[in-house]
Amino acid sequence: MLDILNVHKSFDGLDILKGISFSVDKGDVVAILGPSGSGKTTLLRCINFLERADQGELVFDGQRYDMHAATNRDIVQIRKKTAFVFQNYNLFLNQTVLQNVTLGLVTAGRMHRHDANRIAMEALERVGMADKVNSYPNQLSGGQQQRVAIARGLASSPEIIYFDEPTSALDPELIGEVLSVMRQLAEEGMTMLVVTHEMEFARNVSNKVLFMDGGNIIESGPSREFFEHPKEERSAQFINTILNKE
Repeated sequence: MLDILNVHKSFDGLDILKGISFSVDKGDVVAILGPSGSGKTTLLRCINFLERADQGELVFDGQRYDMHAATNRDIVQIRKKTAFVFQNYNLFLNQTVLQNVTLGLVTAGRMHRHDANRIAMEALERVGMADKVNSYPNQLSGGQQQRVAIARGLASSPEIIYFDEPTSALDPELIGEVLSVMRQLAEEGMTMLVVTHEMEFARNVSNKVLFMDGGNIIESGPSREFFEHPKEERSAQFINTILNKE
C-alpha cells in the first residue's frame, strides 16, 4: 500500500533522516518509537509533505512520487487518500465541532453542506463526540478536542491516517479516551502510522514497530516480538528504560 524509500532530510546542515525505508500494508497499525530527537515526527511530516524531504521516494497505491520534487498536484492527490492528526489538535477556535469537521469536505472537497453534515455526524459518532456538535473547542477537554480532530480525519475517508504523538499534549487522565478511539479504529481495519510514546498501545494495538534513533531505523518488526525479544542492544536499552519509568 505504502512504500517509503531512502528518505533523507537535514536542517541547517544537521542530518535528521539518514536514508529511511519501510513498507506499510493495508490494515497495518505501525508504531514509530524512539527517543526525542530521533527523527520520528520529521519522518511523518515528510511522508505527508508538511516538510519537503531532501531525497526519497514514496510509492502509494502503485504510484511512485519523488519526495523532493513532487508537484503541488501530486501532493493534493496523495493527501486526498490520507489524514493527519497533530499533537495539538489544530482545530479552528471560532468554529463549532460540526463546522471543524465539515470545513474540509465543503471547501476542498466541494461537497454539498447537507452531505458534509451527514458524513461529519457519522464520524463524530465513531469517536463518541456526536453530542458536542454545537460546542466550540475551548468548551472541550483536550481529549475531546483530539477526538474531534480524529473525526475530521475520518470524514475524508482516508486510506491511511498519520498520528503525530496524538496524546502528548493531554493530561494523563485524558489519554485513555483517545487511545480507546485509536484501538477501535485498529479493530475496524484502519491503516495507521503512529508516532507515539505510549508503550501499551505500541505493544498491544500496533502490529508493527519501527524503532528510530539518530535518524535511522535501528530495528523493525512485529510489535510483540520487538518488545519480548528485541534484536538490537539499543532497542533493548530503550525498552528497559521506558518500562522502568512506568
